[in-house]
Amino acid sequence: MPPRIDFYVLEGTEDRARLVYACRVIEKAFLQNLTVCASLASPAEAESFDTLLWTFADRSFVPHGLARDAQRIAAPAPGTPVWVGCLAPVAADLLVNLSPDVPDFYAGYARVAEFVDREPGRRDAGRRRFAVYRERGHTPETHKVAG
Repeated sequence: MPPRIDFYVLEGTEDRARLVYACRVIEKAFLQNLTVCASLASPAEAESFDTLLWTFADRSFVPHGLARDAQRIAAPAPGTPVWVGCLAPVAADLLVNLSPDVPDFYAGYARVAEFVDREPGRRDAGRRRFAVYRERGHTPETHKVAG
């Protein structure tokens, strides 16, 4: 079954707001007992997002691990429902893509969440990802997120 692909479109241009919204989506998935793989463009971005996932909300707790290499996360440890920094497939229900490109391994997930805001570079990259999914036969859904 092909993955469901959701684009969350934020009104602003602040990258932190986009990343915090991604944290909220991850938290919601965790509370629904889903597993998550968060893909970022670089190890530095993954480390920064790892820190944000611990601190984005005062009353939030999302247990997660930082994927430092593909070997480490080939078989996710029980009790680690969220992996940050996935650059290779990880067994999970949801792929949160925070990188500018469509991950090669996206089709192995039940659901893919994409996050776009109005910053020109990220908006254009989001449009390219949307087009790639459509070219591959998917029908992405768009959700406007109020500021």
